[in-house]
Amino acid sequence: MDTTRATRREWLGLAVLALPTLLLSLDVSVLYLALPHLSADLGADATQQLWILDIYSFLLAGFLVTMGTLGDRIGRRRLLLIGAVAFGLVSVLAAYADSPATLIAARALLGVAGATLMPSTMALIRNMFRDPAQMATAIGIWLACFMGGMAIGPLVGGALLSTFWWGSAFLLGVPFMVLLVVAGPALLPEYRDPGAGRLDLVSVGLSLAAILPVIYGLKEFARGGWAAGPAVAVAVGLVAGVTFVRRQRRLASPLLDVRLFADRFFSSALGIGLALGVIMAGVSLTATLFTQTVRGLTPLEAGLCLLPQSLAMAAGMMLSPALARRVRPAYLMAGGLIVAAGGLFLQTLAGTDGGLVAVIAGMTLASVGITPTMTLSMNLILGSAPPEKAGSAASLSETSGEFGVAVGVATLGTLAAVAYRADLAVPAGTPVAVEQAARQGITDALVAAQGLGGPLGADLIDAARSAFTSGVVTVAAVGGVLFVGLAALAAVAFRGVPPTGAEPEVGESPERQLASATA
Repeated sequence: MDTTRATRREWLGLAVLALPTLLLSLDVSVLYLALPHLSADLGADATQQLWILDIYSFLLAGFLVTMGTLGDRIGRRRLLLIGAVAFGLVSVLAAYADSPATLIAARALLGVAGATLMPSTMALIRNMFRDPAQMATAIGIWLACFMGGMAIGPLVGGALLSTFWWGSAFLLGVPFMVLLVVAGPALLPEYRDPGAGRLDLVSVGLSLAAILPVIYGLKEFARGGWAAGPAVAVAVGLVAGVTFVRRQRRLASPLLDVRLFADRFFSSALGIGLALGVIMAGVSLTATLFTQTVRGLTPLEAGLCLLPQSLAMAAGMMLSPALARRVRPAYLMAGGLIVAAGGLFLQTLAGTDGGLVAVIAGMTLASVGITPTMTLSMNLILGSAPPEKAGSAASLSETSGEFGVAVGVATLGTLAAVAYRADLAVPAGTPVAVEQAARQGITDALVAAQGLGGPLGADLIDAARSAFTSGVVTVAAVGGVLFVGLAALAAVAFRGVPPTGAEPEVGESPERQLASATA
């Protein structure tokens, strides 16, 4: 009997692990729809609204490394169940918050609880599915559930908010967490690192001091452009990061085993995953803004227009593991990234009138193209790490994703803003104050033009939409070129990795099959 093959229990356990994944992605898109309702009810000002949105991602990113390693020490199932209970309870607190401060605090706690869920689920998948081909399939299903939550989020959110109050957006996750807590002990095995030492609290503090300021600084750059405060925050974070790495090298039981980076497949997969996040975050930001500011769609309509890309991505993630059994990861990833580049080059055909089709078709094609890289990168990251370090490996993958989003929004978002300002042709006769407002961004331009009114206001709106479309095209073109570069990098970095369905070499454990090949 092949003990490396997963049984019915493992596949049922995967269904349980998909619950928090679906919930966390669903929660993001639902909250964007609920924000106007809860802001009006609680009297949240613009700054408080930003903190309601951002505090969750700040603390989620900050605690991923700590929680991933903590799961290696105390047990991944135990940490997952603790996080599920905490997430459910705090969701109730958020739903019935009576002030912006209470909701911000609840969102902060949700971020900490969320950091326990993602690395634990991925680490358990690594331990439950020892066969490389089955692990690839399990990861594909897990990622498809994540994208499925993003896809149905606007639909579920619209239905909830049309019937119930804004708190229902938070209560949505409670039944998921209850089911996880009830079914988890029966279906999920426990795994921990038997050789792990005590948790180093100094390292925990240094990891937070490294991640939180950098994420904060990048978000502020994306929101308001260059400023001294965010620059100092990023610098402080980088210094703390260097100190953190040096400390890990000296400790007998480090919070994060930096030796993982010595595996070139692990490092390459992590780096390509980070770059993928940078590109897609920037392109998705500009595409979403295009649908609302240039095409004038409501947030719900924009979400529905972008639904095809989420569904296509979910389908691609289900298909990629099957293809990976026959095609080497290097070829499959490189081919997919070329397809993604083609999608972004298609998006460069966007115009203010007929551009919606080009944007949606381009994003859908790009989303399909990146699925092999997303699925196989995660497979390589987990497969290259020893089983006892699965939590650390999963947390690094999730943290790099958070950094990728922040960097992508900051850099490509800034590029779009630069292109917008360079192409904006303000109509003659526009008041100076209105012109200054219009150059801040398309949202400010639309507000100022509506206040101006008349033919001059209409001309300014047309000019702003044309300029922003130029920004969308510029970002798509740069993203397409970067995807071509990533395709070449993937083809070289993983050229020695066999298909996931290949038989292990004599004496080679299935767990190390993905990382054993050499170029």
